[in-house]
Amino acid sequence: MKRALLPIFVFALLVVILFIGVQRAPEKTVIPSALIGKSAPAFTLPILGSDQAFSESSMRGRWYLLNVWGTWCPECLNEHEILLEIARSERVPIIGLNWKDDAVAAQSWLSQLGDPYDIVAVDRDGEVAIEWGVYGAPETFLIDAMGKVIYKHVGPMTREIWQREFVARLPPAGSNT
Repeated sequence: MKRALLPIFVFALLVVILFIGVQRAPEKTVIPSALIGKSAPAFTLPILGSDQAFSESSMRGRWYLLNVWGTWCPECLNEHEILLEIARSERVPIIGLNWKDDAVAAQSWLSQLGDPYDIVAVDRDGEVAIEWGVYGAPETFLIDAMGKVIYKHVGPMTREIWQREFVARLPPAGSNT
């Protein structure tokens, strides 16, 4: 009987150790991106609610955030308020990449909850997100004035993450270069 309990005890101990390790891991939301330090992938996509198109090249000369989101994403709802705060601060423009979503649902979402985005590009088939190395929504990229990807955050934006990871990497307020 004692012999049969040993494997169960060892398995339970491993589960507890893994659980504690995952909970305490400081870099849970850091997924290395091959894009860091490289030019942002080029794209041209339709603008949500418009017959015009948006190209990332139109942002050259300006730092900006690219926030990947969808109305089907519960964590996107969790980060929405902080995105509104960031937009109100006018520190950096936010470009939304509406990923594999329904345009009517996306427009309704922004009408009801507020629109933090300067522009929302619509990636219906997800091909642009693949080029950016997106694993899931939400993900937020910081792109510099030269069009280089400076940082990538996977998961919902929080005030702490905004300050620690994004503001710390931005040029001083007013310079935008």
